[in-house]
Amino acid sequence: MEIKKYDVTIIGAGIAGMVAAYECLNKGLKVLLIDRNTKEHFGGLAKLSFGGMALVNTPLQRRLGIKDSPSIALKDWHSFANFKKEDRFPKLWAEMYVNESLGQVYHWLYGFGLKFFPAVNWVERGMYQSGNSVPRYHVLWGTGHRLVERFQELLLQHQNVRKLEIIFECKVTDLIKENEKIIGCTADKEGIKNQKFRFHSDFTIVATGGITGNLEAVRNNWYKPWGKAPNEMLNGSHPFADGLLHTAVSRLGGNVTHLDHMWNYAAGIPHPKPEFDHHGLSLIPCKSALWLDHTGNRIGPEPLVTGYDTNELCRRISSLEKPYTWQVLNWKIASKELAVSGSEHNPMIRDRKLFSFLKEILFGNHRLIHQLKKESDHFIVADDLQTLVKEMNHLNQDSSIDYDVIHDVIRSYDEMIKRGKSFWNDEQIRKIQQARAWRSEKFRTCSPKPILNANSGPLIAIKLRLITRKSLGGIQTDLESRVLDPLGNPIPGLYAIGEAAGFGGGGASGFKSLEGTFLSGCILTARSAAKSICSLK
Repeated sequence: MEIKKYDVTIIGAGIAGMVAAYECLNKGLKVLLIDRNTKEHFGGLAKLSFGGMALVNTPLQRRLGIKDSPSIALKDWHSFANFKKEDRFPKLWAEMYVNESLGQVYHWLYGFGLKFFPAVNWVERGMYQSGNSVPRYHVLWGTGHRLVERFQELLLQHQNVRKLEIIFECKVTDLIKENEKIIGCTADKEGIKNQKFRFHSDFTIVATGGITGNLEAVRNNWYKPWGKAPNEMLNGSHPFADGLLHTAVSRLGGNVTHLDHMWNYAAGIPHPKPEFDHHGLSLIPCKSALWLDHTGNRIGPEPLVTGYDTNELCRRISSLEKPYTWQVLNWKIASKELAVSGSEHNPMIRDRKLFSFLKEILFGNHRLIHQLKKESDHFIVADDLQTLVKEMNHLNQDSSIDYDVIHDVIRSYDEMIKRGKSFWNDEQIRKIQQARAWRSEKFRTCSPKPILNANSGPLIAIKLRLITRKSLGGIQTDLESRVLDPLGNPIPGLYAIGEAAGFGGGGASGFKSLEGTFLSGCILTARSAAKSICSLK
């Protein structure tokens, strides 16, 4: 078996691995970057992401009159994290994130010509005085696609590119330990038996993502107080995010924590062009839609509304009798509010077409609605409610939705709206009004109007399932991204970054994320690892 020697081996060529490779090349280190996927997927899930980042006290926030600070952000972070006393390293990473995201992420990316759209969105506002108390969600102009594209340029055009080797379609199966130090890894050629590799390096970085691409692992690690995991879920990650290296790290003494903490979404539909089993699309659901259970009844007593507490939406939906829900709305609502998370379905932002993007914001994203209508059988459009119900039951191949039930639900909601603002006593309406009070959200949230409104276009029903996304737990690390054993001691030669490290410390977000902490968490943990390694060379 051929053995190759490097200064640094980075397992995983997502954005965390790319950033770490770039920083190590800057110091003239010989770097190996290994990835299981093909060259076309260089950059991993970051390339498909929307590009949102939670950043603290940025010039953009200040320009918009948002008063933020690391101390405010840390308080908000802890209100969602529900940290335990023993969560020492997650707490340290949370504190580092709120203090360093401005310089190490915002300004650093700006120095590479990467810019953020000049609006800051207010997501994960929380319930009952928790969550983001101010808007922090910054969107990269060009989405995650441009982020990955830029770092591809930085790597492949680097002055030290001759010291970089990138190997695709290579599955790392184990780490090599010798004299209590990790000295490299073993790997197989993906899909080819008996073609094995052995890579030696002074330092090895695990950047392989989380476990949420493995639905069996998701179910096995499901948060126990929520009961049994839904028997139907969609995969919003990738099958290669399977936890294989988590197991290898644990076997060699590394501490893996909080795998039952996950960041999943409540509004997934099957991907119209699936690349793997259970491949899903994560919708950004509409605040103004009615969210119904499998019978057509409104989920309550407190209605489900997106943008406040994603984790709570998942908890409530996972406890329902059936593993799916419905959103019912009309064309006008959908064209203004509906979106799909990621770069694939946001071409105007991804391709930086400002005029076309503003046109969609002002006049409605009818392009997306027509696309979903054409491509997805879970996106049903009908001219009247009776036809809509018929098509919903046809998709289910049953008669679980009774026309009279769903008609009464929608009529009751519509009549309440028609009575006027003085009589709006519905929690969903209150949250809609609260969202519209922030300028960025006002353009994306409809003023309350009846669902059954002839002037608002056809009716729409969307069948939704829970969809996996990110692991909030992972391999425990210190602030240098060194992998720790259960006693908190670093394992020589071994680092973990990005989602593999639970975005730092084995669970920096705690139980819930403030959203947008993932891409930026990849950057922070990767730069930390590279800094530590370079200081030792």
